[in-house]
Amino acid sequence: MNIEAVWFLLIGALFVLMALAKRFIDALPMTGAMVYLAVGFLIGPAGLGLLNLDLYADGHVLRLITEAALPVSLFAIGMHLRVACGHSLWRLPLRLAAPAMLLTVALMTAVGGVALGLALGPALLLAAALAPTDPVLANELRPLEAGDDEPLRFALSGEGGANDGAAFPLVALGIALCNAGPAGLAQPWTLAAEMVWGVAVAVAIGWLMGTLSERLIAMLRIRYGNALGLDEFLALGLIALCYGATLLAHGYGFLAVFCAGVALRQQELRATGGARSPRAAVEGVTPAEQEESSQDPKLAHAHLAESMMAISVGLERFVELALMLVIGCVVSAYWREMLGWMPLLATAALFVVVRPASVMLALSGSTLDARQRWLASWLGIRGVGTFYYLLLAVEQAPQAVTRGLAPILLAAIVGSVLAHGITASPLLAWYYRRRR
Repeated sequence: MNIEAVWFLLIGALFVLMALAKRFIDALPMTGAMVYLAVGFLIGPAGLGLLNLDLYADGHVLRLITEAALPVSLFAIGMHLRVACGHSLWRLPLRLAAPAMLLTVALMTAVGGVALGLALGPALLLAAALAPTDPVLANELRPLEAGDDEPLRFALSGEGGANDGAAFPLVALGIALCNAGPAGLAQPWTLAAEMVWGVAVAVAIGWLMGTLSERLIAMLRIRYGNALGLDEFLALGLIALCYGATLLAHGYGFLAVFCAGVALRQQELRATGGARSPRAAVEGVTPAEQEESSQDPKLAHAHLAESMMAISVGLERFVELALMLVIGCVVSAYWREMLGWMPLLATAALFVVVRPASVMLALSGSTLDARQRWLASWLGIRGVGTFYYLLLAVEQAPQAVTRGLAPILLAAIVGSVLAHGITASPLLAWYYRRRR
């Protein structure tokens, strides 16, 4: 059999199927991620055996692929959040990305130690890998467009953008404890300083690069008629430069890319103003007028931001397909271990107890009403971020530890894709009906 031909047929059929069936899928309680996960499972070792991925033999390559793909989604999320930084709405994602995440880590560490019988290092590593919500799979939860300030969508999107990077120091601490035991905490102040530095330098570099890039490109277009076209190169170039510079400075690259997207959108907001959305500002421009309007001082910023966001969202669809196929193939090799009592207990504890308790506590006294807080407590999707931290642990933590944690983390990802994928659309529809 010509395997290359089979792969071309499979991927081509999947692309065409998703394009033709998008509206049908949107009308059902399901998501594209569920379809990709199922296809990945079928082509994996438990199905047709077309793709056999091993977490340990292929872990480094899989980690690089995931690490390269995640920043695209984080940048796209940042571009969606078009609210001035001083606005009180920003307190909601900050509550979810910091206090709620820390509470989740603390409670899941307790679950790992008490209920699952794990030592402190593995329990913390498990909790930290499960803490971040997913930026790739939460498309249904995002603002409908840049400028949409619906508080539930804004809070969940901002959380998904920020906590992937914010979870990194806790994952690193868990790995250190797995490798060194209690000696990993021998210098707590040094560890704390590294964590603070990683967050601070990520925010600084991301904000600086997002701000300066937008200003430079807009100036070149308005004053000199340069830097026109190839916006996809600009978007990917900014993401890569920001991520690479942050890693060189020992910061957390995921957080930096998210901040770059937010900063670029803030510059557009200042230039265009809040009276109208950037989509409304450029929607009357025809393709023939595109280049001319991109040099218009009143429209250049909106053109640039909307173009870069659209490119990031388009790339993100390919990222979602590729990564969910990969996760499905890995799940196909571990599905028996995932049905054990430890994975099922940990997943149920996370979804039913830990996430709701953490979010309700973190959002107490906020501007969200009880209905919004309960929805936020349920819609904490786990996916690609958790998979990335699993791959990082496979590379850096003892294999005896990760072999026990892998089925638990994979079970949480699959459980979230199914449970949240089935319930997200009906719950949001109910929520909007009640709001009206």
